Amino acid sequence: MDFLNFMTQGMVNFIDKTGLAIIFSKSGNPLNLAMIAIACVLLYLAIVKQFEPLLLAPIAFGMLLANLPGAGIFHAEFFTHTDIDYGLVLQKGGLLDILYLGVKLGIYPPLIFLGIGAMTDFGPLIANPKSILLGAAAQLGVFITFLGATLLGFTVKEACSIGIIGGADGPTAIYVTRLLAPHLLPAIAIAAYSYMALIPLIQPPIMKLLTTKKERSVVMDQLREVSKRERIIFPIVVTIVVGLFVPDAVPLVGTLMLGNLFRECGVVERLSKTAQNELMNIITIFLGVTVGATATAGTFLTWSTIKIVVLGLVAFCISTAGGVLFGKVMYKFSGGKVNPLIGSAGVSAVPMAARVSQKVGQQENPTNYLLMHAMGPNVAGVIGSAVAAGVFIAMYSDKTQQAASIIQKIFNLG
Repeated sequence: MDFLNFMTQGMVNFIDKTGLAIIFSKSGNPLNLAMIAIACVLLYLAIVKQFEPLLLAPIAFGMLLANLPGAGIFHAEFFTHTDIDYGLVLQKGGLLDILYLGVKLGIYPPLIFLGIGAMTDFGPLIANPKSILLGAAAQLGVFITFLGATLLGFTVKEACSIGIIGGADGPTAIYVTRLLAPHLLPAIAIAAYSYMALIPLIQPPIMKLLTTKKERSVVMDQLREVSKRERIIFPIVVTIVVGLFVPDAVPLVGTLMLGNLFRECGVVERLSKTAQNELMNIITIFLGVTVGATATAGTFLTWSTIKIVVLGLVAFCISTAGGVLFGKVMYKFSGGKVNPLIGSAGVSAVPMAARVSQKVGQQENPTNYLLMHAMGPNVAGVIGSAVAAGVFIAMYSDKTQQAASIIQKIFNLG
């Protein structure tokens, strides 16, 4: 009899601790099932449709892990306060809690930029410096959406984080949101990376709508050869210039340029390969899984998230349009020598956006090869989005607010 009671109690305890029992208990949340379904859809897009699988797959699986009730792999409540109890995280946190510290401390985004710099050829931008204007024009969505978000009731800091989605740069969006609106990180990260993955679906209709067949068929002249000296000097000069004018952008732009210097200098090949491969892959896994884990039912399935997702799409569309429209301006002023399609690559998604420009161009003219021309605006977009992030941080971070408060007090005393 005692043995029967022992077994019965054991079965009851086991059933009470199953995920299904936890979901439908008083402390559970049935919406976890909806989040699991969303994670599965994202996994489908990553694996079957191959929409940016290196990013989308770890994000989706992190979302899946965090929404499995009772697993205790991630505790969002540890990170809801401004002052994080790191001792608590290390002692009682799960695996993803500990890895998520790399996001909260701002470690992962600059390291991602280090890898991007080591993987990216800046030659097309150096060969055609006018490309930087297209990268700047493609930040239009960032600032228009920033204004729109403030009109919809978001705070200025929240609007900065939402607007930066228009740059189509996940690490930059995470970096800005971490500093200005950390409570919005799940929605903004998912939106930013999802739209990066969906570039092949979102951009082509906008590009075709804003251009004519004649413009899309333009064959551009071959770019000039860039010397090794130029390639080495470029990242050094950019770092100095950005550091002098927008110091808050240095953590992103500086690591981007360091990675590119590793690539171009020719004397640190081992470091360059590590940044391109092992380091980039490890940080991508850590960043993707932990960002996905922040998207729990309680934080993600809200009206605020829906607004952010819609505004993010608007930002991305406006940025694409801004780049294409400025490309049309360059087409006119160059006498028809610039294909406006390369303007769409001014968003920061390297090299996906440049590939889309190439694909749409070849649909009109199979002999057209726009990839290297589009890489110029694409690289400029990476720099531009990082600079825009630095501007937002400089204007609205806590340090800036403290300085403004001090200045205001001085004037009041006067």
